[in-house]
Amino acid sequence: MVKAVVGEEARLTSAEDRLSRSAIPAEVGLVIGKLSSVLDRGFVFDLIPTPSNDAGEPACSVLETRDDKKRPSKSKAQSSESSSLSIDCDWVAEHARQVSRMLMGGVKVVGIYVWASDSSFKNSTMILCQAIKAVSDAIRHLDPALDEALLVHICYSPRRWNCRTCLLSSSITSSSLRPCDFKLGKVLSSLQRFKCNYNFNFRLPIYSKGESTRQTFTEILRQELAVHAKELKSANAMIDGDLVHNDEPCNTEGEHEIELLFPFMKDIRAEALTAKNVTGILQFGGSIYSYAYLNVKEPVSQAVADIKADITRSLHSRLDIICDEAEQDLNPPDVGDDEEAEILTIPISKSILNSSTKACHLRLPKRVLVPWLAGTHICDYLQPYESLEVVKERCMELMSMEHSSLDASKISEVETETSLMVAESMWDVITPASSAASCRLEGNVVKTSREDGSKGTGNASNASNVPMMVAIFVLLLSIILGFMLYRKD
Repeated sequence: MVKAVVGEEARLTSAEDRLSRSAIPAEVGLVIGKLSSVLDRGFVFDLIPTPSNDAGEPACSVLETRDDKKRPSKSKAQSSESSSLSIDCDWVAEHARQVSRMLMGGVKVVGIYVWASDSSFKNSTMILCQAIKAVSDAIRHLDPALDEALLVHICYSPRRWNCRTCLLSSSITSSSLRPCDFKLGKVLSSLQRFKCNYNFNFRLPIYSKGESTRQTFTEILRQELAVHAKELKSANAMIDGDLVHNDEPCNTEGEHEIELLFPFMKDIRAEALTAKNVTGILQFGGSIYSYAYLNVKEPVSQAVADIKADITRSLHSRLDIICDEAEQDLNPPDVGDDEEAEILTIPISKSILNSSTKACHLRLPKRVLVPWLAGTHICDYLQPYESLEVVKERCMELMSMEHSSLDASKISEVETETSLMVAESMWDVITPASSAASCRLEGNVVKTSREDGSKGTGNASNASNVPMMVAIFVLLLSIILGFMLYRKD
């Protein structure tokens, strides 16, 4: 459990000055940083205010009791003592969910902060506990190991900072909040940086109709991500070419590179693909560019653990994005077959993967890196049809970044295409164009409709036949050479 918390002095002092100048009675937002179980300390990098909701209302406001309204003669001091906070917990939780996608390698939403008077804070314990619970539930799928959160109170009457830790459980009450030491210092300047470019490629079987467990695309892929997360934990790591074998801190300066090494093991998925009831393949592959940030006193093994967790978080974030988008109707064109029309109207996130699944190629959002604080980065996910201006707008809205600090030329597109393909055979995975005479693009989904190969015309049709002709030529050449050697013997 965290026993002390250190906040980045420059950022937190700037936040306090902003709040003092605004003269607003209350504000709620997210605490961004790291909680180190090894050091039993918390590190706060920045405070991100939760923006107003869709109706333009603030996420936090001050309420006065009904008795105060009936008694206008009551003094201002007495009125302030009976005030409490009103917090839109669902809106704060949604803000936390979206911000969590933008954080990398060990940097997380570690709690909430409140700008309020001392009396308003003391009278609002219940709503504050509800807000912490809502935030932790919203980001739980990205941070399953999350078991503790911070509550930072910036008091303006009198002016002071207070911090409490909260152990997350099924129910959070006032007894769950425990005070801890809080001080300001230099946190960001001492961070060490580790990067990793991770390539992944795995295949899942599509079972024939009637044989599947009626699981949707989303359910199957989430299960696969859970399996992959376990495999990642067993991977060894090399830092700057040296195998990680101890828990000593890293003493060298500069940016360090991590490479993950997987042990040779039996491929369970390969066995599944040989089953008789398997009629298709779902291939999921691409690259993930990851960063981790480490305190100088933390061991290098923590950087490896943060990189592994960041890879899993990134995959989950991309799946969340395409599932959110897939809730919209795909608006397919008119088709003659009623059954085909019904299938095409189902969002891909709710599709059942079986023999009736239409062949498609799904381009997942790419991670882009955005410069943040003191040489660190946050990230965003760029859809194939989006521009970098969209990334700038999201950073301004969600991370409260100033427009002057955002330069599109400094946003790095570091990843190659990450994609998911549904095909009917392994040959379709290798040469998907050979069995697709037509395709249509809807957002980031390319659906292919199967037609008679004789209908294909033009250069695309000729190009798709090249791999088949090469394969046939190699096969015939092998037969001829084998026959000649046999006759010679």
